[in-house]
This record gives sequence, structure tokens and C-alpha cells, in this order.
Amino acid sequence: MIALTRFNGTVVWLNPLHIETVEGTPDSVVTLTNGHKYVVLEDPETIASKMIEVYRRIGLVAAPVRDEGGGA
Repeated sequence: MIALTRFNGTVVWLNPLHIETVEGTPDSVVTLTNGHKYVVLEDPETIASKMIEVYRRIGLVAAPVRDEGGGA
């Protein structure tokens, strides 16, 4: 789950697996697969980062590979 902040200051927890779209119009509008929409303070890039963090924790996205400077 990711925590996002509504304009009235309340926090809404959303399942990132159910997020269909994130629009910056200029406010961020998150649309879930069931059609519910949430207008939140976080920008689309921040929302995407939070989603990717959850995906990494559950193994849907691999962690970035670090170059240890070994060279080829």
C-alpha cells in the first residue's frame, strides 16, 4: 500500500496494483481499476516512485544493478 495525501490533509492508502492511471492535470488524479478517482497532493513522479518501491519489495520489479566499477 502507498500513502497519498488528499487536499484536505487526510491520508488515503491505495493498493498500487489497482492503480490504472496517474494524471497531472495540474493536480494529480489517481484512477483505480474500479473507476474510483483520488485527487492528491503528490506529483505523478513521486507517486510512480512509491509504486515502484512497492513493486520491488514484492518482487515484481528487479532492484537496479549497481556498477561496482570492475569494467570490462
